[in-house]
Amino acid sequence: MKTRAAILVEQRQPLVLDEVEVPALGFGQVLVRILATRICGSQIGEIDGVKGPDKWLPHLLGHEACATVVEVGPEVRHVKVGDRVVCHWRPGRGIDARPAVYAWRGRPVNAGCITTFQEYAVLSENRVTAVPADTDPEVCCLLADTLTTGFGVINNDAGVRLGESVVVIGCGGIGLGTVLGASLAGAHPVIAVDLHDHKLEKARAFGATHGINSTREDFAEAVRRVLGGGSPDVVVDGSGQPKVIEKAYGLVAPKGRLVGVGVMYHENRVSLHTLPLHMGKRLTGSEGGASRPAEDIPRYLRMMRDGRFDPRGMVSHRLGLDAIEEGIARMRSGEVIHCVLHFPQP
Repeated sequence: MKTRAAILVEQRQPLVLDEVEVPALGFGQVLVRILATRICGSQIGEIDGVKGPDKWLPHLLGHEACATVVEVGPEVRHVKVGDRVVCHWRPGRGIDARPAVYAWRGRPVNAGCITTFQEYAVLSENRVTAVPADTDPEVCCLLADTLTTGFGVINNDAGVRLGESVVVIGCGGIGLGTVLGASLAGAHPVIAVDLHDHKLEKARAFGATHGINSTREDFAEAVRRVLGGGSPDVVVDGSGQPKVIEKAYGLVAPKGRLVGVGVMYHENRVSLHTLPLHMGKRLTGSEGGASRPAEDIPRYLRMMRDGRFDPRGMVSHRLGLDAIEEGIARMRSGEVIHCVLHFPQP
């Protein structure tokens, strides 16, 4: 069996769209047909080599999607053929299976435990969570990372308490989920910082009480004005930019928390005075908000069903797999908030 896929053959080069041979299922693996998948900033980081040279080339990409289960491998217990599933990069329930390896033009193509920029994909059982059959495919894509990570950053990494002030730097992708999570957690004010007015407008629609365009004013000074000269309890940085991180560290309250979500380019460094860390200030990175998809996704779906929030307005662009390079280019320009690739179904 073959499937069309977007292949990363060389870093800092366009993806190659071609057919790859799908491997037979092994222990704990699941074959799915992708319905929709989101382009995430993490994939752009992989293309650009943000974490350094890529030793797994060529390989497939994508880690958040909606799919239908087509076949299950030996010992799979938590999903069955026909299930609609959220495909997520954080481990969930079930077997942590060996990564799939596809074949392309006589050479192996690596895939890891999850890839989604393709029509059919072999995933590890613990990277899929079954949801009701009528769950909107775009909502599934958002549950795979935007919401689970964004809410986890607020609840798990930052431990936000009712009435605490939260600043979110970068309001596309995960940042928008973080803004919504802060609002749902009862943070106040929730201050969004971004380079683009349309992202700030969208952040307000999902719970931000204030928006600061950092191309027009110093965001630290603007935040202090909002807080009457005070400092925020929590700052979440999605930029991964050294100067922004340093400024955010200085901005956050003496016993506040700075959570890094954006991944810094591997050759960059930050310069920080560490004494505040000994006095109660906290600086931490986030690994997917320490989310637990198998537990979190059903809870968030229940909240959506009961009208607590509706994330569908987060999606700004919809394309097909053939237009993936267009989607990536639009993300780089700052135009995109969330871009979802939809796949034709038989």
